[in-house]
Amino acid sequence: MHEIGMCEGLVELIQRQAMGRRVTAARVRIGARHAVVDDAFGQAFALAATGTAVQDAVVELVVMPMTVGCGACGSRSESVDPLAACPVCGDDGVHLTGGEELILESVTYGEGAADVSRHPR
Repeated sequence: MHEIGMCEGLVELIQRQAMGRRVTAARVRIGARHAVVDDAFGQAFALAATGTAVQDAVVELVVMPMTVGCGACGSRSESVDPLAACPVCGDDGVHLTGGEELILESVTYGEGAADVSRHPR
């Protein structure tokens, strides 16, 4: 489950930005090439956030598509499927570009400081 490594890094970044404030939500933009499963990402984020200022935050995942360029028919389209084939002619000789981003888009803070005394990390 490669989502855990990504989420550990995101939680560290969010904690640095939070500077002790309680985090209620985060929005993450991730490219389709990462092949992230939404439920697995949410579980990995919750696990990585346990005992931190981020532990009760809701994470919103926005999957960004890749561009699919077909060598056979020359068409270009977008896809979130990392195993994409050309949607026009069905050829699997496609060139994928983009879809590699992992961006923390926004963080929402709640009132007061975070209470992480229950689960020291």
